Amino acid sequence: MAKYIHSMIRVLDEARSVDFYDRAFGLKVADRLDFPTFTLVYLSNGEAEAELELTINKDRTEPYDLGDGYGHIAVSVDDVDALHARLEAEGLAPRKLVDFAPAGELVARFFFIADPDGYQIEVLQRGGRFK
Repeated sequence: MAKYIHSMIRVLDEARSVDFYDRAFGLKVADRLDFPTFTLVYLSNGEAEAELELTINKDRTEPYDLGDGYGHIAVSVDDVDALHARLEAEGLAPRKLVDFAPAGELVARFFFIADPDGYQIEVLQRGGRFK
């Protein structure tokens, strides 16, 4: 069974966005992962387990046009390999499995799949911060 875990949006100014989501909805920084070209900030509160992921691309200087600001929803599963194989067998065209380990340490194992309207869904191996 899949579990909804987060939605992602790209933001230009980390501090401004963190302040807004805290003030408006009581979302606090639950985790912050900093990489050479981007930063991921996970926001949550006690109302739900799901989080909002803010992605800050470090080379971005202009605001995002909402028409091209990429985002996704995410679910976690117990066995990402088995689900990937099942979706592939059903002809639903999941993209390739990825082991994301930018500094040699595995951060996540995942794949993306598009729904019929083209909305992207990230499917993550459950574990670590992706419960």
